[in-house]
Amino acid sequence: MDSIFILLMVLIMIASILLVIIVMAQNPKGGGLSSTFGGASSAQFGVQRTNDFMEKATWTLGGTIIVLILLSVVITGKPSAATPVQVPAKKEAPANQKAAPSSTTAPVQTPAPTK
Repeated sequence: MDSIFILLMVLIMIASILLVIIVMAQNPKGGGLSSTFGGASSAQFGVQRTNDFMEKATWTLGGTIIVLILLSVVITGKPSAATPVQVPAKKEAPANQKAAPSSTTAPVQTPAPTK
């Protein structure tokens, strides 16, 4: 169970780093990565295609991160309330009880002293 959690966390970190790189490479006005590396030649290949790819990659990586997080919660989550959990019973010392005089025994009478 622990190795699955570690694997999921590594995959989440890789997807997060890739998402940061993709988002940082985008420019909302069409400049982005395509204009950084030879702006004139990028017009021939089409800036719109680069932006479509980056937008799809952003949504895909975002969805992948969400799915991996939910999967890690389901796999490594605590047991549900439907399964009864046995709680150990508390062990307490018995209460001290003083012996009460019994009323069934007859009182002992001592003889009166004589003069």
